[in-house]
Amino acid sequence: VQLQASGGGLVQAGGSLRLSCRAPRMITSVFSPLTMGWYRQAPGKQRELVAAITGARNTNYLDSVKGRFTISRDNSQKKVYLQMTSLEPEDTAVYYCNTDPPGQWGKGTLVTVSS
Repeated sequence: VQLQASGGGLVQAGGSLRLSCRAPRMITSVFSPLTMGWYRQAPGKQRELVAAITGARNTNYLDSVKGRFTISRDNSQKKVYLQMTSLEPEDTAVYYCNTDPPGQWGKGTLVTVSS
């Protein structure tokens, strides 16, 4: 099931963005227990898992974003969010939402952080 990410854009270093992801074709009873993740792929680099949230809302984060990014979910809306603060140029990447482990990749959203 493809997931649709949105909310990217151009922001200055130190700024904030909130990414959203929805699973319009997934029924709630299937979505709710899934572990969901936000991934990113910077130019010339491999895709990496940035943050994940289980059905029980346990979370884990890539070390470089701990304390700056927060993942959350709304099961009734079948949505996952990534609140990003204190953004750094190194956070520039295309961000994707997917299950963890990942299934089919949907369209990502570009985040560009200027210095």
